[in-house]
Amino acid sequence: MKQIHWTRQILSNKPINVLRNTPKFLLLTTSIILLITIIHPLISSDKNLNVSWDDLKLEGCDIFRGEWVWNPDATYYTNNTCNFIHEHQNCMKYGRPDTDFLKWRWKPNDCELPAFDPVQFLELLKGKTMAFVGDSVGRNQMQSLMCLLSKVENPEEISSDFHFARWKYTSYNFTIATFWTPFLVRSEQQEGKGPTNNGLFDLYLDEFDVKWTTKIHEFDYIILSAGHWFYRPAMFYENGNLVGCFSCLRDDVKDIGMSYGYGKAFQNAFRAINSSPNFTGTTYLRTFAPSHFENGTWDSGANCVKKKPFKSSETRIDANGSSLYNAQMKEFRVAKEEGKKTGKKFRLLDTTQAMLLRPDGHPSTYGHWPQENVTLYNDCVHWCLPGPIDSWSDFLLEMLKMDE
Repeated sequence: MKQIHWTRQILSNKPINVLRNTPKFLLLTTSIILLITIIHPLISSDKNLNVSWDDLKLEGCDIFRGEWVWNPDATYYTNNTCNFIHEHQNCMKYGRPDTDFLKWRWKPNDCELPAFDPVQFLELLKGKTMAFVGDSVGRNQMQSLMCLLSKVENPEEISSDFHFARWKYTSYNFTIATFWTPFLVRSEQQEGKGPTNNGLFDLYLDEFDVKWTTKIHEFDYIILSAGHWFYRPAMFYENGNLVGCFSCLRDDVKDIGMSYGYGKAFQNAFRAINSSPNFTGTTYLRTFAPSHFENGTWDSGANCVKKKPFKSSETRIDANGSSLYNAQMKEFRVAKEEGKKTGKKFRLLDTTQAMLLRPDGHPSTYGHWPQENVTLYNDCVHWCLPGPIDSWSDFLLEMLKMDE
């Protein structure tokens, strides 16, 4: 500090006439160069100085607001080194020709987000349990995490039930699980194809889906999410009564919008967590991840063909996506305050903005062979593995570290 102070005094010494007549911008530039010259040797000469992101991050940095920047070091696994990739997200297997979509990392505006460290993650969660509760995008997230962890250890499968599957990392006594519950609440599919040929679902918005709510006490961490199933036609029930619908196309039932059912579903899911007397863990709300269908809808031939990320100034979330995001955020804030009364923790894993900027990260037509007859032929909902969804583990690990 004495050297810095001394330098500042020399540069501002009034008897030196040449400095008095020097333009201010030139003086500033010269000062900066001198400061760097003085400080750099002091830092580089200290071999024991370790600078971490925690030392450099700005107070209150929002890791969820930023841009995607080029990262030639990626990727951290392949479809040949990871055995947990769902077929429909195995883009390399099914012939995706470009690989540049793999070489980007998320850069927050005001700080750095470290790359996922599988050893650090497993050490933090040693002896813990984590459940991913939601739909196939939630399962997509879990499989991404398992692929990243496969560099350290492959887990033992405990249960392979589609609706409730578990794996255990025996060296760390860490259990990971997935619950299939696309609506989060009790739901039933009606017979037939429904008004838009995409099915019609009865959603009981104030009733728990007991397949997962009766088991949450077994877990230390819950990653809660839901999304694109709410785009399907649905009948909404509360207190056993039909209160409205979304896209049911019935003259005798009021269409009250998908965000109504979406918000109520999260309200009910959070209520299940807050009312559980034996759950003492932490709940992460993983926010809505937008799809990127262009020139139509998912069931009318729309596709996603872009090859690189958007910049944040180049796109905005659409009205439907915004309404869903706002609905879940509203219920999250209420649940978080309610949870404080009983010591339950709620954290926000806000992936919406980052994934809005990644139209290039979906399987598109590379989640199956061309001749296959599949429901979602052009998949612009799920994410290739490896791919941009791997960044969700970067977010998750950083949040786990903050809670330590």
